[in-house]
Amino acid sequence: MKRKIYAIVDLETTGGLAKRDKITEIGIVLFDGENVISTYQTLVNPGRSIPPHITRITNITNEMVAQAPFFYEVAKKVVELTEGAIFVAHNVRFDYSFLKEEFASLGYTFTKRQLCTVRLSRKAFPGLKSYSLGNLIKHFNIDVNARHRALDDAVATTELLKNILNQDYAEQTINQIVNAGIKSSKLPKEITLDKLHALPETPGVYYFHNTYGKVIYVGKSINIKKRVMQHFSKTTQKAERLARMVTDISTEETGNELLAMLLESHEIKGLQPEVNKAQRTSEYPYFIHYYYDSKGYLNFAWEKSSIKTRKNKQILSHYGSKQGAISHLAGITRELGLCQTKTDLYDKDGPCFLYKTEECDGACIEKESTEDYNNRAEIGIDLLKRIFDQNFILTLEGRTSDEKGIVLVEEGHYKGYGYISIEDMQFGIEEIKEAIKYVPENPETNGIIRTYLHKHPFTQMTTF
Repeated sequence: MKRKIYAIVDLETTGGLAKRDKITEIGIVLFDGENVISTYQTLVNPGRSIPPHITRITNITNEMVAQAPFFYEVAKKVVELTEGAIFVAHNVRFDYSFLKEEFASLGYTFTKRQLCTVRLSRKAFPGLKSYSLGNLIKHFNIDVNARHRALDDAVATTELLKNILNQDYAEQTINQIVNAGIKSSKLPKEITLDKLHALPETPGVYYFHNTYGKVIYVGKSINIKKRVMQHFSKTTQKAERLARMVTDISTEETGNELLAMLLESHEIKGLQPEVNKAQRTSEYPYFIHYYYDSKGYLNFAWEKSSIKTRKNKQILSHYGSKQGAISHLAGITRELGLCQTKTDLYDKDGPCFLYKTEECDGACIEKESTEDYNNRAEIGIDLLKRIFDQNFILTLEGRTSDEKGIVLVEEGHYKGYGYISIEDMQFGIEEIKEAIKYVPENPETNGIIRTYLHKHPFTQMTTF
């Protein structure tokens, strides 16, 4: 069996946010589970000043890093040292995120198998009051020359890993964490763990192909690698089916979650993958609209779509089936306490069924005033509406640090997305629209955008 090589990494930085702060020192220990193979340490010029409170912790000053190499000058060495190794750190997300961000700024995707000694320590040594590196150093009497210096902390983490490896079932636990609980024997024959670990850890869409190259499943995630690995770690019928059918995996990075959702919807509609069930509808022959009746009550109704039926209608949303439209109306009716005769769900004269069960206040027999009823019913317009009133462009994270993702909504509907350099964002709307890749109209995407904006209300929006 090929022995594992661990690259134990520790970084010192100008702060705690990878997208804002920079690396000031790198320490790496290569360890084979028994012996240290080699070590590496270098200061790094962060290209900005080090805050005084950080200097007090690390003792790294601006003068010390002034003549140090910039990250791009040591990037190749970091890649060479960590190649083929399991990336280990105490609180691995911190160190890993900083390196990923630095490499991304250079146009390089840094992807490694990861192992966190905080998580491992909790499993190996339950019951400790704290699992901070400082506390574990004291607990195991690990000798450290200078805390909060990269190589010294990396060496201390290596000693901690040695203690963990001496515990029963440590190897089994490590394999489970590193490979997300996936057993090689459960993977499709053509898909290896190395192939899964090489997948990007960024937002985007992934495609599962069969032996003929045909796409049989399309999915999306904010972390492609993590989501794909989840597919093969499950024991569901769907997972077993995929394990039998999948021979290849391809990906499309999008830079942000919304574009991943929009691209997934578009691809499922176009490719019609046989394993996907949701979002395969490509036709929307029904719609819901609203109007005010002769008594002044706000009404909702569903109709089969045609040029004639859509004419002069206040359309709120389109549906792939009659049942879909009716179900949506029924849900809104009960949620808001509306009258079934006013939501096209009851066509008999007199009181509706919900009035008989005291869920309707009597708009059906004019017992409830139009003012009181319409105050509730108007909320239904917002809940049912999938068509936008404004033309706008959303600006989102791009795939690289020097570009932005853009989404175009025009004439009430999502039109497409694209990418534009930050430098070109200064130009007008028409120039920005030239970067848009237009797609066929898909009513579901309006709902995707509305839901996203509800969850992310501060998304940059430019109306025109």
